[in-house]
Amino acid sequence: MAPGETVTVNLLLLALGGFGAGAAGALLAAREPAISRWVGHAGALIGAMAACALGVAGLAGGTLNVVIPALLPIGGFSLGMDRLSAFFVLVIATAAIPSAVYAVAYTHSYEGRSSLAGMGLGLNTFLAAMVLVVLARNALTFLVMWEAMSLASYFLVMTEAENRETEQAGWLYLVTTHAGFACLLIGFLLMAHGTGTMVLGEWRAASTAVDGPTRDAIFILLALGFGTKAGVVPLHIWLPKAHPAAPSHVSALMSGVMIKLGVYGLIRIGFDWLGVGASWWGGTVLVVAALSAVLGVLYALVEQDLKGLLAYSSVENIGIILIGVGAGMLFRSYRLDALASLALIAGLYHALNHAIFKPLLFMGAGAVIHATGTRNMEEMGGLIKRMPQTAACFLAGSIAIAALPPFNGFVSEWLMFQSLLLSFEIPITGVNLLFALSIAALALTGGLAAACFVKAFGISFLALPRSPAAEQAHEAPRMMRAPMALAAMACLALGVAPVGLLGLLNATVADLIGTPADMRFNWNGIVANDAFAIVSPLWIAVALVSLPALVLMTMRIIGSGGGSRTYETWGCGRALQTARFEYTGAAFANPFKRVFAPLYRPVRELDIRFHPESRMFVETITYRDQIRSIFEEALYGPIVRLVQRGAQRARIVQSGNVHLYLVYIFAALVALLALAG
Repeated sequence: MAPGETVTVNLLLLALGGFGAGAAGALLAAREPAISRWVGHAGALIGAMAACALGVAGLAGGTLNVVIPALLPIGGFSLGMDRLSAFFVLVIATAAIPSAVYAVAYTHSYEGRSSLAGMGLGLNTFLAAMVLVVLARNALTFLVMWEAMSLASYFLVMTEAENRETEQAGWLYLVTTHAGFACLLIGFLLMAHGTGTMVLGEWRAASTAVDGPTRDAIFILLALGFGTKAGVVPLHIWLPKAHPAAPSHVSALMSGVMIKLGVYGLIRIGFDWLGVGASWWGGTVLVVAALSAVLGVLYALVEQDLKGLLAYSSVENIGIILIGVGAGMLFRSYRLDALASLALIAGLYHALNHAIFKPLLFMGAGAVIHATGTRNMEEMGGLIKRMPQTAACFLAGSIAIAALPPFNGFVSEWLMFQSLLLSFEIPITGVNLLFALSIAALALTGGLAAACFVKAFGISFLALPRSPAAEQAHEAPRMMRAPMALAAMACLALGVAPVGLLGLLNATVADLIGTPADMRFNWNGIVANDAFAIVSPLWIAVALVSLPALVLMTMRIIGSGGGSRTYETWGCGRALQTARFEYTGAAFANPFKRVFAPLYRPVRELDIRFHPESRMFVETITYRDQIRSIFEEALYGPIVRLVQRGAQRARIVQSGNVHLYLVYIFAALVALLALAG
């Protein structure tokens, strides 16, 4: 072991020890649910804090090299760390720390309903597996940890397995995640066969020996596998169902972190394992990313389920992150490495931002569900008066995800725009057009995201309560509010002072691509491409704070505020204000449904029941307005029907006769021997 590795190895052991102790402690205290809950999440917190320190050490240049031959065949259990791995360890820990604290109070309501020991075991296994995925240094270690991560997250999704909706979501997640795993397995085997090694670090140099068609096939297979986990369109169908079904702190981790490991894999194949790829690789990633961003936010806009809205928003944000990745791959294929680094920095910055504001929003949604017992926004309203601190945190997360200053989403999306606008340096019209469409998609996504979170916050927290549960809502416990406040402050810090993170990211992409990004930065601002564009997040924040103060001060000086009076707001001529007069989430989304009707393909049903004694009087009116998923009906529906028909025909060989099954086995052995010969 190199002298400099002692610290990183100790931090890794502390992280794994924390997760292991949390899992074992939760199981040992299974008969005492309260103790099991505290011990399980304390272990997760210790492990996440150690992982955070490990990530920081790695970004500062620390290395890691651990090989345990006895644990796995073909190269053993191999771990290592470069700056890219360290960055994703930091992303995992950034979301895991507040989630672990939040879960201590949040899971109290699960006592007597679900196994808290199982939740503690699943959560710690999930976190440990994610950390080990990004540290894996050979193919088998990577695949084993990837599968462990998927299985642990599946069991966490199934926490409320008694619900039919949860059962269906879990089943869909299990099928899609293993379809993606099959693509990864075949892709890794092809890569290992082509390069002659299972060591991931040797693939970049050895990939030059792989012929073009095989490299393309490997790229497609691995992109499908990682894209399924990332939740890109059209592989996203599991995400809007599985994330809302899980407990809120698990939703925060799945949405804030787990899908980022798909992004990690795509960065590895686009910039590392396969070397410099063909331009169509980057173009494909860019197109899929732009579609994911626009379609994700469009589906989020019409969701009435608060957690469903956040889940679709994750599809949108993964699209934004991958716009940076795809643009970087395209720039690199045209040997514009400094611009490739700039685009990749924008993607990585947004990945970290999303790992902070998305858990914040899921934790806020969990606090609302904890107080009201519903995920339906139409049954909320007026919560800002009953849950002011939760509302403030949710508002901070909404501003951040809408990319408005002074929060962190603004910085990453500004960097993204600059990298795309610099595409004119590629002297090919078709590629320039592709970038122009991506810029339009990113701009459209930004506007729609702002509308989406105006709806999420406005319908849930403003106006009058729409149900007795909302009227009786109460503020979340302190242990749920504290991590939300911490995440909100992190959003603000990364939006006001990005200089520290930009330095680390620049070093990370320089290690990967070989060239630092085409930008300069200091506390005063960020300069892209030799003064092509300049922004100063710090001074924007100062202006946003000082401008209202200046206006108030001016009004006081000129004496215009002295004659103010308090009076009730205009009531639209109504004598009585009730929640039935309020603007609903469905009404808010209706203009978007009209404009994008070919996408939503809404089904509207109106059922009117008249009074039995006279049709002059209406007894009830039921109106149903539901959108249909074009992907489920046009893409996955035919596949499912084909599989069902195949399964029906395959039942011919399912006779139940043991002797016949032995004949099948014998025939299979003979066939394999014949092939081997």
